Amino acid sequence: MGADRYNVPLYRPFEKLISITVRGKQFEVPENQILLRAFQYLCPETIPFGRYCWNEECQYCRVIIRKPGSDKISQALSCKLMAEEGLEVVEMAPELQWNLSQLLQPPSAEPEVQAE
Repeated sequence: MGADRYNVPLYRPFEKLISITVRGKQFEVPENQILLRAFQYLCPETIPFGRYCWNEECQYCRVIIRKPGSDKISQALSCKLMAEEGLEVVEMAPELQWNLSQLLQPPSAEPEVQAE
């Protein structure tokens, strides 16, 4: 082991970004990634500090999804689910909601300028 273990890339190799929808908002993420890693791409300041085990034990990364071309809604763990073009994340576990909250909040309204 040694120093070379730190040279492992964070993301799997990718050539393009794909479009996913998270709670009604569309985002571009790298192809060939598990969904939790795609979330990390979108929020690198918060996802690494979440209480995720990354191996299916904690259940903190549970999502409710709709796969492309399907009307069926199902549950999955974002640490095991590959992100794919057109994937829709309908709902998510509280830990993910908190870690993605800055990304998912509605845009703030511009303050009104009152004429004098």
